[in-house]
Amino acid sequence: MGLLTGVLYGALAVYLGGWYLGKWTGNFSLLLFILSVVTLVYWLAERFRFAPARRAAAAELERQDAQRRAELARQGITRVDTDVDSAREKLLAQPWWLDWTAGLFPVILAVFLLRSFLFEPFKIPSGSMIPTLLVGDLILVNKYHYGVRLPVINRKVIANHDPQRGDVIVFRYPKDTSVDYIKRVVGVPGDEVSWRDQKLWLNGQEVPVEALPPPGYYDEDSLRYFQVFKEKLGTIEHRILVNPQARRPFGPEEVYTFPFRENCRYSAEAVTCKVPPGHYFMMGDNRDNSEDSRYWGFVPDQNIVGKAFFVWMNFGNLRRIGSFN
Repeated sequence: MGLLTGVLYGALAVYLGGWYLGKWTGNFSLLLFILSVVTLVYWLAERFRFAPARRAAAAELERQDAQRRAELARQGITRVDTDVDSAREKLLAQPWWLDWTAGLFPVILAVFLLRSFLFEPFKIPSGSMIPTLLVGDLILVNKYHYGVRLPVINRKVIANHDPQRGDVIVFRYPKDTSVDYIKRVVGVPGDEVSWRDQKLWLNGQEVPVEALPPPGYYDEDSLRYFQVFKEKLGTIEHRILVNPQARRPFGPEEVYTFPFRENCRYSAEAVTCKVPPGHYFMMGDNRDNSEDSRYWGFVPDQNIVGKAFFVWMNFGNLRRIGSFN
C-alpha cells in the first residue's frame, strides 16, 4: 500500500506541475472530487481494517507479555526487565501512507464542499474589469446565490436568484468551458443590447453614464490617466472605462460565429443582439479592452459559476480588500 500511495502522489505531482506550467488545462473541481473519493477509501480502510488490525496486534503483544510474566512468576522470578510499551506504540502507530491519505480526508472533504456549494476563490487574470477589479485581485464567488449546482457537472438542482443587470459573475467561457471568465451582466433574457459609438443601449434606451472628475484611472503600463464614468444598470451603480482613442471596430459578420448568432446584427461601429431565453449578455467594465459577448456571444445559464462580491486579498495593494459593485 505504501508503494501504491507513493505512485498516486507522484501522479498528482506530475498533474499539478503540468497544470502550473501550462502543459494542460486542469479541472480543480474534478481534482478535489477525485481526491475526496480516494482519501475516503483510505479512511474507510483505516477505520474498518488497518486500525482494528493494529489494535489486535497490540492486544496480542500484551497477552503474550502477560502470559510470559505469569510463567516467570510461577518459577519465582518476579522482576522482569522487558518493557512492551514502546513496542505497543510502534504497533499502534499509523504508517505515513495512511497519515497522508486517511488523515487528510476530513480536510479535503471540507474544502470540496465549501468550494462546491458556498464560496470559491478566483484570481483576476486580466484588465477587462478595470476599474472595478484589477489584475491580481483575489476575489470570492458566491456559489449558491444563483442556485445550488452539483459539483463537477455544474447541473443546477435547486433554483435561487436569477442573474440581474449589473451583477458581476464568474462563468465558464462558452468557447472553452475549462476556462473561467468574469464579466458584468448587461443583458438578461429578452433584452435587446446594443453597443454603438462606445455607448450602451438597452431595449432602445441609452444607459445613463456620468463622467467622474479627474484624475481618473491611472494605468501603470502606459503611465497615463483615463477618464472614468459612472454607469447605472438596474439598481447597481459601477464605474467603467471608455477610451475614445482605443475604439475597436467590429470585423466582418462572418468572423463572429456562436450559438444564436442570428440574434445579432453587426456593423463596423455597432453590434445589436437580442438575448435568447436562458442566456445572458456579458461585458467587461473596461469597455474597449474586453473580449466579451460582443465578440463570442451569449452565456448559457448552465455555464454560470457564481456571483463575485468581495476582494479578499491583493498582495500588491491591501487597500483593495473589501466588497464591490
